[in-house]
Amino acid sequence: MALSQVVGRLIGVRQHLVDPGGGGADRVPRPTTALVVGGGIAGMSAAVVLAERGVAVTVLEAAPTLGGRLGAWPEALADGSQQNEHGFHAFFRQYYNWRSILRRVDGDLGFLKAIPGYPILSEQWPTEEFGKLPPAPPANLLALLLRSPSLRLADLRVMDRDAALPLLSYDPVRTYADLDDTTADELLASLRLPDRARAMLFEVFSHSFFNHEAEMSAAEMVAQFHFYLLGNPEGLAFDCPDEDYATAIWQPLTRYVEKHGGRILTDCAATGVHHDGEGWRVTTTDGGSHPAGHVVLAVDPPALAALVAASPDLAERAPELAARMPAFGTPGPPYAVARYWCDGDVAAERAVFSGVSRQPTLDSVTLYHRLENESRRWARQTGGSVIELHAYACEPGVPAEELAERMRRELVALWPEAGDLRVRELRARVEAQAPAFTPGSHSWRPGVRTDATGVYLAGDGIATDFPSALMERSAATGIIAANHILRAEGAAAEPVRSIRPRGLLAGRLNRQNTT
Repeated sequence: MALSQVVGRLIGVRQHLVDPGGGGADRVPRPTTALVVGGGIAGMSAAVVLAERGVAVTVLEAAPTLGGRLGAWPEALADGSQQNEHGFHAFFRQYYNWRSILRRVDGDLGFLKAIPGYPILSEQWPTEEFGKLPPAPPANLLALLLRSPSLRLADLRVMDRDAALPLLSYDPVRTYADLDDTTADELLASLRLPDRARAMLFEVFSHSFFNHEAEMSAAEMVAQFHFYLLGNPEGLAFDCPDEDYATAIWQPLTRYVEKHGGRILTDCAATGVHHDGEGWRVTTTDGGSHPAGHVVLAVDPPALAALVAASPDLAERAPELAARMPAFGTPGPPYAVARYWCDGDVAAERAVFSGVSRQPTLDSVTLYHRLENESRRWARQTGGSVIELHAYACEPGVPAEELAERMRRELVALWPEAGDLRVRELRARVEAQAPAFTPGSHSWRPGVRTDATGVYLAGDGIATDFPSALMERSAATGIIAANHILRAEGAAAEPVRSIRPRGLLAGRLNRQNTT
């Protein structure tokens, strides 16, 4: 264990048990049925836990393949078939609940490989490396201040330290009370940071949540800064699968759920949720009607809002949920993913994954042929490369191919040799499914339990009372939804874990506010 982690554990920077689980029989003591609408991380996490406990669970997925924003599907290229994916995702090591689900199919998580380094590229400033900081706070913060060329000790003298205190003082109640109506942009401006530090340390970070800092709650930015940097013992280190998501995750999880008696139906979009006697019934586009005692709605915000609007029974029994849907169903800005199959390669020293700062469109670069086995084999056979470019929060109304070309040109400005690559194949798309974390949204963001008995929500836009984000929030809310069902039916629940619940200086901020 690294010295920083030892010190971190002494001050409470360690894994925390949010819900100990247990409290009942290993399996449901009576016949229990559940429907899970949505086959992404949230829905499949719920399905795994329910199936293990003997619940007759059926997953209804609208797409032909599972995964949601972690999905993968076959793509026909001119020289053969390849798996294409929704986009690169970093499996951070404090994703305790998501990793617990993945251990059902690989106990050692052997398919996850460490990604060396976490560079941030900029056309204006030299590359900055964040992947080699000590893993745990406060050592990682001290190392950042000592090593980062973007924020020197002299800059701290002019920085507004009172304005910066909330970054170190996350509290699940006070942070939102004080900062949720403020934008991340306003908070950053109040710090009086050098422009380089703001761009390299904070703006890249906020874009990673598919939100512009001018449209994102300052409280959410503080919460995520705590979750990824200042409150967890693992630091910014992350891993990624060495196979495509379908091969490494969704096919094995499908087999696991089916082995435990569950069913998974794809190409089966829900059209309505109806009250049915003592339970519920979900209708689908294929004319199906699926009854169950419990329902978990694990779909993205626009789909959830549309489903509630199409379900008068549900809206009548859950008026609070229905009232929150118009705002919740408005997603964050569009995001774009472009994958290039190219002749030739970029320089050998280029990192597998890089964040990007202050380019108009481009937010990250992933070299799939140095990450994933299938792409690695293709590159070896052709002498080429497989490069994926992301825009996390891009301009609305721009076609995917145009965004892809903008990103490609911006990459060439950072890595000039990329301009010499001939593009053999391109797959580009632009979507708007990620949740928005706008100022003031915390007060109306729905949680897992709804005001309709037997109906639960899960996903990365659903509120939790402990630190979580992105894939980990999806998995955690899926498990919590399953736990509500299990406890209602007399079965043991699954443990839920998270990081340190409050910031290192949260006590100091609370004392200041009470004097």
